Amino acid sequence: MCFLGFGSYFCYDNPAALQTQVQRDMKVNTAQFMALYAWYSWPNVVLCFFGGFLIDRVFGIRLGTVIFSIFVCVGQVVFALGALFNTFWLMEVGRFIFGIGGESLAVAQNTYAVSWFKGKELNLVFGLQLSMARIGSTVNMNIMGWIYSRVQDLLGSAGPSTLGLALLIGGVTCVFSLSCALILAYLDRRAEKLLCKEQGKTGEVIKLTDVKDFSLSLWLIFVICVCYYAAVFPFIGLGKVFFIEKFRFSPQEASAINSIVYIISAPMSPVFGLLVDKVGKNIIWVLCAVLTTLASHTMLAFTFWNPWIAMCLLGVAYSLLACALWPMVAFVVPEHQLGTAYGFMQSIQNLGLAVIAIAAGMILDTRGYLFLEVFFSACVCLSLIAVVMLYFVNHLSGGDLNWSAKKRAKLQKAAASEAEEQERLRQQNEDDLAKLLPKADAFSLRNKYLSKLGAQLPAHYSSCLSTLAHRSVLK
Repeated sequence: MCFLGFGSYFCYDNPAALQTQVQRDMKVNTAQFMALYAWYSWPNVVLCFFGGFLIDRVFGIRLGTVIFSIFVCVGQVVFALGALFNTFWLMEVGRFIFGIGGESLAVAQNTYAVSWFKGKELNLVFGLQLSMARIGSTVNMNIMGWIYSRVQDLLGSAGPSTLGLALLIGGVTCVFSLSCALILAYLDRRAEKLLCKEQGKTGEVIKLTDVKDFSLSLWLIFVICVCYYAAVFPFIGLGKVFFIEKFRFSPQEASAINSIVYIISAPMSPVFGLLVDKVGKNIIWVLCAVLTTLASHTMLAFTFWNPWIAMCLLGVAYSLLACALWPMVAFVVPEHQLGTAYGFMQSIQNLGLAVIAIAAGMILDTRGYLFLEVFFSACVCLSLIAVVMLYFVNHLSGGDLNWSAKKRAKLQKAAASEAEEQERLRQQNEDDLAKLLPKADAFSLRNKYLSKLGAQLPAHYSSCLSTLAHRSVLK
């Protein structure tokens, strides 16, 4: 289950690991290069709303997972063929197909986890899935350059053919994930027969009309999400060449430092998740993460300090924000609107990433890395403003986003006790009412049945009379 998304995350950042080679061999500028990330995001602006629906109502979890894994494999193959044939537009088509399967496969993976595990086990499984995804990204950053070099040695020269073969070799990880999907489908089907369990479902209920009911706090969370991730993922996509040109790192050193964000995220995400669960105060944690990210980008933009410091800070902040920001949606949205809220959040996140990726490439082509870092810092500043506004909006409205974990647990316990008491009183009222109502005997039931059939009963017969009342009439 954890390896289900390994190939998808490995191949997602193939362009970042081979930025120099892609731009040189395909003869494209940075804006065209970053379009490869934009084409991944475009289909997910829409598919985030329908991934859960397709799994629940159309394909089922087993078939859906296999189909999305096939999309990932086909997309990577088309991407590699575009390089082999020296056709950049075909590479863009491959990234589009890859994007169709990538995000929906993550939804399917989470659905499997919810179906197979419960309670504390589920938290561990989600942590392991996230860690395995980050390991896939890390391995890609550090091995794809080496694979390209070995293929170049084999063919005797660099070029589109070398790039295409390297990407095809990287696509083996997608085939591995597809085999995991097939094995998991077999195991789930076997468990369904042996344990009489139902297929897992996402439980998502998507209603676009719910958008008009979203609170100001939720919209601010959306702004934080878009502006923050816009300063992280596009930066990592362009980071390797940045470290080579500014800090004079070797390609291997640049790949290593560019992957440190994912390396830190793998072990720290479960740790920070546990910390936020124990302490609460989600807004404060998000504020700390945004400020740390701003400090990281400022150091990278205006200093020549060892970039390992800034990148380690960015890795810690990235891990912390993910653990504190995404759960806040559940605090401000009713349960029946959660599917819509999370779908909308992922949708605008992908829209923002697509637009910012293209903008970042254009800025780098025309202005250079200093202006690009200032641009990323500006995005983080917008996120910071949204966090401060969220703090005050939450405080003035009496919201619970910044409650401590103890206070939230205490109030949830009190609410549960009140709900139990109301249910007890309702049940008691129903029992008292049932005692006051006359009991239906055989005679009255017979009259009710005859009345429904259309039979004519004497005027003094009533389907509602008890046996005692009927006998008094006969006397």
